[in-house]
Amino acid sequence: MTSTSQRRAALVTGASRGIGALIAQRFAAAGWDLTLAARSTGPLEELAGRLATDYGSTVRPVASDMAQEDQLRHLAQAHSDSFGRLDALVLNAGMGAIGPFADFPPRRLDKLFAVNLRSAYVLIQQTLPLLRRTAAEHGTARVIAVSSMTGIAGEPLNSAYGATKAALTSLCETLNTEESEGGVLATAVCPGYVATDMTAPLADQVATELMIDPVDVAEVAVSLTRLGGSAVIPQIVMTRPGPHLWRA
Repeated sequence: MTSTSQRRAALVTGASRGIGALIAQRFAAAGWDLTLAARSTGPLEELAGRLATDYGSTVRPVASDMAQEDQLRHLAQAHSDSFGRLDALVLNAGMGAIGPFADFPPRRLDKLFAVNLRSAYVLIQQTLPLLRRTAAEHGTARVIAVSSMTGIAGEPLNSAYGATKAALTSLCETLNTEESEGGVLATAVCPGYVATDMTAPLADQVATELMIDPVDVAEVAVSLTRLGGSAVIPQIVMTRPGPHLWRA
């Protein structure tokens, strides 16, 4: 694309289901164009087609493995070529794994960091010139990272996952110190357990109906794009109702 689109554009990772798909749907309903990324080609293309039909948005699906740096670079370039602007980079892709700290396999920790943190780091770097240009021309551009309460308050069996999410939240905070004066603003959305496929195995510990509704997480994420640039919001914590606020 040789000229900047007049419609706002977002890139959403982990977009084929759950929170990512809900975020994409809200953007499309609001008149945004989209690049959607996930590993599974079929569900990704199905969602892209449905959003284009229902809302008239231009939606580009790009199958991407978040652990592969070359695919992240391709994803960033594909979005830039398609839309010429990036009003919101939504870093929703992630993986989870739990287990006692004493015997958690380091190789699994490495994979968690690759998917949950390194992919976000690389993708922000690759899209930063476009984010800066969009902010300069249109006022703001946002990085919205779906992090976790476990990165703020420790939970048993979540030493590795929580560490990756703590690092992701810290990354957003540091990005603000370097880029917010130019209009590139970052927020880590940090929910407790959300009722998605990832948390389904935990249903015997926390009933699904007691978990956070993914619709609410998506709404919080997208609502950030309705704000101006006068205030930086480094993180938003979302916890379940009950007597203990600092819990997943």
